[in-house]
Amino acid sequence: MNIGILSTGVYLPELRMTAEEISAQSNIPVNIIKGKMGVIEKPIPAKYDHTVQMGIWAAHKAIAKAKIDPKQIDVIIYIGEEHKEYPLWTAAIKMQEELGASNAWAFDVQLRCGTTIMAMKVAKSLMLTDESIHTVLLAGGYRNSDLIDYHNERTRFMFNLAAGGGAMILQKNLNENTVLEAEMMTDGSFSEDVVVPAGGTKQPLTAELLAQGAYRLDVLDPEGMKMRLEEKSLNNFIKVIRSSLAKSGYSEQDLKYIAMLHMKRSAHNYVLNTLGLSAAQSIYLERYGHIGQLDQILSLELALHENKVQQGDIVTLVSAGIGYAWGAITIKWGKEHAYE
Repeated sequence: MNIGILSTGVYLPELRMTAEEISAQSNIPVNIIKGKMGVIEKPIPAKYDHTVQMGIWAAHKAIAKAKIDPKQIDVIIYIGEEHKEYPLWTAAIKMQEELGASNAWAFDVQLRCGTTIMAMKVAKSLMLTDESIHTVLLAGGYRNSDLIDYHNERTRFMFNLAAGGGAMILQKNLNENTVLEAEMMTDGSFSEDVVVPAGGTKQPLTAELLAQGAYRLDVLDPEGMKMRLEEKSLNNFIKVIRSSLAKSGYSEQDLKYIAMLHMKRSAHNYVLNTLGLSAAQSIYLERYGHIGQLDQILSLELALHENKVQQGDIVTLVSAGIGYAWGAITIKWGKEHAYE
């Protein structure tokens, strides 16, 4: 039984923040922002670009491309961020209402920037084990750029955070764009390295903490995190890619395109070089920044638009998220009969 990708959709705000603007706010030279951090510009939210709303707009695009009635959707999984219109709010149910998916049931999942890959694995499992589930929509938005203080040196590796929405429709027995196997890894030793210090039960938000900016992302032990993460992150990144390919019956020699999250240029190039891939076999998101867990959907859409992905190609989506989590999932692109 095949589970395939029926369509995707991406929404990007029109507003942009340039490398020059990041430099002016952070006092980091423009050449470092562009060259090392790898950001020329990035989308940022305008007045109505709310987190869940951007996911809804992306979902509308995916549904239109799929040419399906929203009532055909059986399950909606929200894959966007917790920083959204309201706290303590099940976003997927709002999406169900706005999209007219009255026959669906809906829930939210979260694994930071690893959410899309984890949700694809969950959606595939649901369809394989429940006869009543045939079509699943994954959709969400991201605007964690709101939570960045460009004067906080500890968070400079997150100055690439941007805004946007993404969606993907998966369908049972599609025999097209087949979703193969995923690999996930988590390491709890990093679980409290990157947090929003105030607003939870440990430190409720007060007027004083609000004035101090404690509602923004911060790194509690930057040197310790950097030392520990450098030992593990890229190795685990490569490990989940190779494991996803192997579980799918392939190796890195078969890989034609890799959809990666936005990260610093040296890390992006390291992954390509380690896997024996050329720069043409991925897209560096230097004009988009890091739209969290939606980077892989964006990268895949861009690759299809630029004809970087062809019938029968083996494609792997890969990401890493604070916490720390690493994930990869492999896809055999195109119609089954076209490459058999």
